[in-house]
Amino acid sequence: MLATSFEKFRGDYPDIKLEVVISNQVHSLSKREADVAIRPTGNPPETLVGRKVGVIRQSVYGQRHYWQNRRAPLDTLTGHQWIGPDTHMGNRALETWMARKGLNDVCNYRVDSMLGMQTAIRAGDAVTVLPDYLGENDSSLCRLTDSIAELDIPLWILTHPDLKRVKRIREFTKVIGEELRQALVYA
Repeated sequence: MLATSFEKFRGDYPDIKLEVVISNQVHSLSKREADVAIRPTGNPPETLVGRKVGVIRQSVYGQRHYWQNRRAPLDTLTGHQWIGPDTHMGNRALETWMARKGLNDVCNYRVDSMLGMQTAIRAGDAVTVLPDYLGENDSSLCRLTDSIAELDIPLWILTHPDLKRVKRIREFTKVIGEELRQALVYA
């Protein structure tokens, strides 16, 4: 999703150099480890400035070939194998939700990133929770449930207050923020 937006931004602003780090590790904007962060969080740090650009919705997905585009109530999926987040991923909301739903007993495959979970789910009959922007744009997957409201998470584009008036930062956050807003609306 972001690769296309970044490429368009580079074409429109060729003098601005992008260095993108995709990681579950949180880099400190206060320590200048990054200029801008795109973070899913319900609680952005008060030391940063920015704006909420949308909400990441999540649903249960499975391999299209196996599931044949069938919808399934969540309670019927507890008998299937699940792919879940490992502790390094840092997705406490998903970990807690899976534990509360009793899914840890049927989760024998854990991955440290959503992209890893997306890749793993393509290989068989297991199911997993993915952000709708990933699952809906993967033709090998199908959505099995409605979005899970309790896993909705706001997405923020943030920067350090000292950088908010820097032209390249303003342009980047404006353009990429709008791209993210549009992408999340149509996911």
